[in-house]
Formats: sequence, C-alpha cells, structure tokens
Amino acid sequence: MTVELRQLNGDKKVLRHFLDVVDAVYAGDPNYVRSLDMDVSDRMNPKKNPFFEAGEATGWVAYDRGVPVGRISASIDRLHQERHGDGAGFFGFFDCIDDPVVAKVLLDTAAGWLEGRGCLTMRGPFSLSINEECGCLVEGFDTPPMIMMPHHRAYQGGLIENAGLVKCKDLFAWTYDVGSVPPRAQKAHDDIAALPEISTRSIDMKHIARDVRLIMDVFNDAWSDNWGFVPTTASQVEKLAEDLKLIVLPELTKLTFVNGEVAAVALALPNINEFIADARGKLFPFGAIKLLWRLRVRGPKTARLIILGIGKKWRNVRKYAGLSAFLYVEMNQAGHLLGMKRGELGWTLEDNAPINVGIKMMGGRVYKKYRLYERALGLASASR
Repeated sequence: MTVELRQLNGDKKVLRHFLDVVDAVYAGDPNYVRSLDMDVSDRMNPKKNPFFEAGEATGWVAYDRGVPVGRISASIDRLHQERHGDGAGFFGFFDCIDDPVVAKVLLDTAAGWLEGRGCLTMRGPFSLSINEECGCLVEGFDTPPMIMMPHHRAYQGGLIENAGLVKCKDLFAWTYDVGSVPPRAQKAHDDIAALPEISTRSIDMKHIARDVRLIMDVFNDAWSDNWGFVPTTASQVEKLAEDLKLIVLPELTKLTFVNGEVAAVALALPNINEFIADARGKLFPFGAIKLLWRLRVRGPKTARLIILGIGKKWRNVRKYAGLSAFLYVEMNQAGHLLGMKRGELGWTLEDNAPINVGIKMMGGRVYKKYRLYERALGLASASR
C-alpha cells in the first residue's frame, strides 16, 4: 500500500474528504453517529473556533490510490503549555481503516508537525483540546455515543499502540437510570434544601450569556486542580452560550446559591445524537427544522451531564457537604419530569476517587472507557 497524505490548508476538497472519510471507517457500525459537518468544520476553522486565539491546529487526510482511508488532526494549546509546562501537543480526530500502515503514517505525520514546533510529547486523542472531544473508546462499543463524546472501532486503540504510543490516562463514562434515588442521597438533598441561605434555579434563557458565565466560573474554579485542566476563556464561554441556545433545556441546568453567591452548578445537555443519526452529518436544508421538532416535540429520552461542580470556597464547609448530592437529586427529578429514561455522567478521570465514589453512591456505573495515549518526541524521546 502507498499512503498519500494531504493537509487541510484551506483546501475545500480535502476538508470534504476530512468530513466524509468516517463513512468508510464506520460503514456497518450500527452505533456510530456522525458528527454534524458544520460543527467539525467550524472547530477546524481559525475564524470560528476561539481555541485558535491561543492555539494552532491542522489536519490531514490519508489516501490509498486516491480513496480517503483515514484522518487526523494535530494541535497545540498554548494555555495548556503555560499551565502545565510539559511541552505536550495533541493529536485528535483520529479515524482510520483497520490498517497499521495508514495509522502509523497519520500518527507519525502529526508527531512530526508537533515536534517541528517544539513539542516534547504527543498526547491524545484530543479534538482539539481537553475541553472538546477526548479519548479513544476502548470499552463500550455496543451503544451509541452521547452528545460531544467520540465513538471508535474496537481496533483503533490497537492501531495507536502499534504506532508506539502508550496509555496515559483512562476516562470513565457513567450510565445512570433516571428514577428513584438512594435514601442517603435524598436525605443529603433534603438537608441542603432546608437551609434558609440556599436557593437554586435553572438557567435563564433571556440572560443565557450571563448564566453560562456563572456556570463556567464555577467550572474553572472547581476543576482547576484536575489533571490536564485548562480554563475556558471569555471567548470560549461566549461561543458556548451561543451554541447552547439551540439545544439547551433549562430544566436540565441548575445554579445553586449560598446567600446569593453562586456555589454549585450542574449542566446537562439533551442527547441530540438520538435525533441526528439519520442526518449523515448534514443539518441543512431541512435537518435544522427536523432537529428542533424532534427536540421540542418528541423530546429526548437521554441526556449527558457535562458539568457538576462545587466552588472551592464551599467544598470543605461541613454544612454544605451535601451540595453534590443535592444537585444529583435535583437533576434526577428534572430528568424524570421531562420523561427521560437514562443519563450519562462524565467523563471522569479514572483516578478521581471522590467524584467516582459520589457517582457510584447515586447508582451510576461505568459503561464506557476512553483512553488517552502519549509518545515522547524529539529530544525527550532520545533521552529515554
């Protein structure tokens, strides 16, 4: 096999192949849900993705005798490098036919691009950063992915390892059946709800930009000590608020205040993957109308909890120890009233014991695992 690579570089034809190659990779996989083309192309567009304010990225398509057979991106997040000082660059959007030659060419090309820009380690998949899609699915291939989560063939992790990358970290996705809650969690909820200084509300759609900023302020505070954390910027928060206008269900958001100061937040998104599986990546000309009809009239049966956080100021205050359970119960009740059957919580880091124990207490169970891989580059590789 002779593998040819073509870089995006603003080439509309290569971008079309970058979007469409997944149809060949996942042909016959009943659980694959193709991401919307508009979303993927916008994320790779420096004019539309705030990531590029402090980062750079590119992508390639692999061809065998002119036929697209794989894709990959490489990205550098300067906010990550400034915060962690590890010289890491990322690969992502890794989708490939079951061929080790194609996979190695893709991964080596991404590594060479990163090394040429001074990176010491290649890590991923991150598409394009830790605040976007993360990980390669290694367990849980029998169900479709939730919103903003990737899906892979069972062989893809092996292709990454065959190209010389090793496990860096596993991410857990938890499934949760909406319904009754454990008595211990209900008591913690009721104790918090009885405190006179506590108030809680859903997001205000008339002031969604303000409320998304409040949510992400808590996120940036609560997650700041986590492995790999990179704070969201003001531009990213603004873009998130704009994106959420189309799909957010206010009932699935909670802002909890202590004496009027936001202390804890939860944000879940309706799983629009239920509704776009037959769209084949296309939202227009009729897909947007169909999506909104399905979302508002038929209603989703599943949702993904992407944020649940307690501000550091309140985390070790004994009387507020039940805030996380309070939010879990509030979100469960909201999902039940909306007729939802199941939720996904996460992802969470495999070694984040406090969070994982709390999810288990609520009846959650790990049903998918995503793996992050890494490989030393340049001088770092030579010194090992």
